[in-house]
Parts: sequence; structure tokens; C-alpha cells
Amino acid sequence: MESYNYKKDQHRSFSSPEPSNSQKDEMGSYNYKMFSLFNRKFKITEAEPPKDVKLVFYKFSDGGPHMMADQLQRFLVLHQDELDCTLEEAEKIMEEVINRRHHLTRYSRLSLNLDDFFHFLLYDDLNGSITSQVTPPNTFGTRSLEQHFSASLLVLLPSLAMAMYVLCGYALNSFGHNSYLTGNQLSSDCSEVPIVKALQRGVRVIELDLWPGSSKDEILVLHGRTLTTPVPLIKCLKSIRDYAFTRSPYPVIITLEDHLTPDLQSKVAEMVTQTFGVMLYYPESDSLVQFPSPESLKHRIIISTKPPKEYLESNGIKQKGALSPGGRNSSDEDEEASGIPDPAAELEADDWSNSDQDDVDLTDCDNKSGQLGAPAYKRLITIHAGKPKGQLKDALKVAVDKVRRLSLSEQELERAATTNGTDIVRFTQNNILRIYPKGTRITSSNYKPLVGWMHGAQMIAFNMQGYGKSLWLMHGMFRANGGCGYLKKPDFLMEKGPNNEVFDPKRKLAVTKTLKVKVYLGDGWRLDFSHTHFDSYSPPDFYTKVGWIKNPAHMLM
Repeated sequence: MESYNYKKDQHRSFSSPEPSNSQKDEMGSYNYKMFSLFNRKFKITEAEPPKDVKLVFYKFSDGGPHMMADQLQRFLVLHQDELDCTLEEAEKIMEEVINRRHHLTRYSRLSLNLDDFFHFLLYDDLNGSITSQVTPPNTFGTRSLEQHFSASLLVLLPSLAMAMYVLCGYALNSFGHNSYLTGNQLSSDCSEVPIVKALQRGVRVIELDLWPGSSKDEILVLHGRTLTTPVPLIKCLKSIRDYAFTRSPYPVIITLEDHLTPDLQSKVAEMVTQTFGVMLYYPESDSLVQFPSPESLKHRIIISTKPPKEYLESNGIKQKGALSPGGRNSSDEDEEASGIPDPAAELEADDWSNSDQDDVDLTDCDNKSGQLGAPAYKRLITIHAGKPKGQLKDALKVAVDKVRRLSLSEQELERAATTNGTDIVRFTQNNILRIYPKGTRITSSNYKPLVGWMHGAQMIAFNMQGYGKSLWLMHGMFRANGGCGYLKKPDFLMEKGPNNEVFDPKRKLAVTKTLKVKVYLGDGWRLDFSHTHFDSYSPPDFYTKVGWIKNPAHMLM
């Protein structure tokens, strides 16, 4: 790897209170008194610049003891591939490093010595390992600077790249499974607070389960048929409005699980329209032939759910019939609607079916929805969701005149991947696939997202209130691209061959690139852990583990 990016240095901070049995002497070591009889002494070693850092410093400082602003700029452009870095930006970086290291308000010479340069590499905010502009490896050895600028235009201008691909060409940061829950899936509180936290982390997909309240026009958000306490829909909508774009300007998608009567659907349409105003996006036509690009939807909010007519017919709901969170009505994703797993979700792929008919006549849908008093609600739906009747292979058929969203549980995806892998990839080239956790994950645990990503799924719905390696993997994945919540899928997932063939995730591919990672050092533990955190008689002793998590055939962890 050509760039040097180190964890932020915490210097030699010993501000945490020291236990009585451990003392730091003036010579830079820790003394531990054992059983009031024995002494154990551990020497403190200050992190020094590795050999490679020294070589790079002297290379760009022309062998001198100090690196000037123009030399730092040259290092950032030529070695770190920060091609848009200006001399002024390099000077500001130097000023910040000098101020932090030497606490000087005035300085006669703007330059960095070797130790200053080394600490600059450790500052996360000045030399972060992940930025909003992902550039290719340094290839200046065979190309001029002008040629490199031209070849790197797309990666240097994310908005231009965003404009070239539609929504289905991206993986979305979608911790959007029951986004309103504060804890487990059965008895925790529902609140707008988890939604706010998710948006502040760059999450772009929020899920809300809508149920009628006790009063005639009350609409609540809760996990149906469980003991979760509800939160008013309006509080969730206002929180989304206020925090949707605090981390990223790219569109937020709200997926609705609708358990409402037509009158309440009209009420939802009114609330959504009044709350979001011009932020709300919906198409001019009844259905989209192609999804818009994220760039064209910046600072916009999108609604995704089943059109009213489909929901009413699939559940046999009459116009005057009231619903209750304790009732037993199927939803778009029935396993999701309840904290109790539905045996139907365990059916084999060949037996997989649903009473919905996704490819219904939209004109007929308009007529019947109008009679039921919910045309405004259907009008606001940009991404239509549903499961057509028939086998799973039928659900994955690609329509030429419209696009839609399909939802599968993690179990359904695993079964489909074994028999219909290429069908899934082909479907996700034009449509959106959402994967959600199985119903038995009542503790808000999560599943491995790799199968979904490998097959082109855009929305891997996770329980953000959970914990574990799968969640950490999701957080790490979407730190890329500046944490904007949208990652362009690899080209091979969007390409078609001369015979309309698509990528087969099960096919073994030849190795074309080898990634090498060199770990230089780690520092900063002294700020997070006391010197007897793990052992009363010795300081913490950490190690680093590097793993590669991707295609299972290439996984090393």
C-alpha cells in the first residue's frame, strides 16, 4: 500500500488516575508492587518513526532536516494521492501540527521536522485513512501529473460519479430494520432517538411500522404483536426531517410497513407532505421505469412501501374495518411484522409465495385506490414494494416498464443464492433488493451481510441497536466514500455479457490482484485504559489482527 495512515496519536497522556500499586518513575517506566514484597518494572517506549517514514520524509524534504509547505504539498499529491491539495491547505496543516505539538501562537518558520511529520501521519483528522474522495493507487511512475488528473476525474468528483449511476447501482447504509426500537424486538421501547442516532451516523434507510392507535386518527409506530411501547408517527417524521442530512446530503429512504385503514393512509399522506414539504420526492408518473441517481436526489426524502390496493387485496381489509396492533394481518414482510417467527417464512424456495400480485395494472390500482380514499398516499410512493404471486424465480423477473423493491429474509436469500444466484444479480441491476433479519433474532442480533452484497442487494437491513462483528463490519463498510451512505457497487455486478449473461457469485475466479497490508505501530491505548485495567501487576499488552472480509473464497480473518 502506498499511503501511510496511522491511528491518531494520544501522545504520552497519563492523566487517568494511577492505582496505588503502580507508579511511573522519572525515567519512563512503570513500577508495580506485588504483595507488598516484590517490584515489577516495565519500561515505557516512546513510539518512534518507522524506517519507511524516515525515508519518505527525507525524500520529500530533499534530504534536509525540515519539510517546507511546498514539499508537504508535493508529498500529499504524489504519495498520498490527494490530487486536489493546494499550497494553502498544506500551510494550514503545518500550522495545526505546529500548534498541537509546540503550543506556539507565533512561529517564524513554517516547517515540519521528522517528529512533527511523524505525528502528522498519526492525526486522524489531518491524515485520515478514509476520506470522501477515494483515489486509485499511485501510478505516477508511468503517467504524468496531467494524465493522472484526467484519469482520476471521476473519483475526485464524487458528485459527478453519483450522477452517472441510478439508485440500484449502489449499496446503501441501511441499518433500517425496526429503526425505532431501543433494544430487543419483543419488549423494548419505541422512540425517535434511535432514528436520530442512525441518521447522525450516515444511515440512509429508515424503517417505520405503522399501526392505528386507540383514537380515531392516531397513528403509532411500533413492532406489531409484541410488548413494545409505541411512539407517535409525527415524532419520528419530525426527527427524520431535522436530522436527515446532518451527516450526508444524499437521499434518505423511508420504508413503511403499513397496517392502516384507507382513512389513516390518507392521514399519513397529509402528515408526510406537511412535515417534509419540498424535501419530499415523488415521481410525476405513477411508476418509474428507471430509478433516479443519488446526485439528483440530494437533500430529498423518498417513501417506499406497497401501494394501497395491493396491501388491501392481499390482506382482505374492508374500508370500514379497523386494525389493531394485536390483530393477525399479514404485511409486506410478514416475518418482520411480528416478533414471533412465522412458519411460512421457513418454506422452501420452490414453495415460496405470497398473495400479492406485484405486476398489477397501475390504472386499475388508481381507480380502486380512489374509491377507497387513499390516492394521495399512493401518489407519494416512489419505490414500490411487493412480492408477486408464484415461485421465487417469478419474483425475480425483471419488468421492462417499471422498477420496484423486493424484500427477502436472510433465510430466503440464502436459499435463493444456492439455486437462483444469477437471477438475483440480474434483478438488482435494475431493481432494489432488501434483506432483513429472520424473526428469531429477538435480541436484535444481526447476520452476515456478505451474501447480500455479493448478489447486488442494495439494502442490508440491520438492527443498529445490536452488537457484534457483523455490526462492526457494516460500520466499517460505510465509512468509505466519506460516510455519505452510498457506495457504488462493483462494475461486474452491473455488467452484462454479449449473451446477456451476468456475474455468477458461485463461480471461482482467478486472482488478479494481491493486497498487502503492513502494520507499523499502534498507539493511544493509554487514554482508553488504566495501567491496571486487565492486570493489577502489569500494563496492558495489545496486539493487532488484520483480516480480509469479502467473498468467502477470499476471506482471511
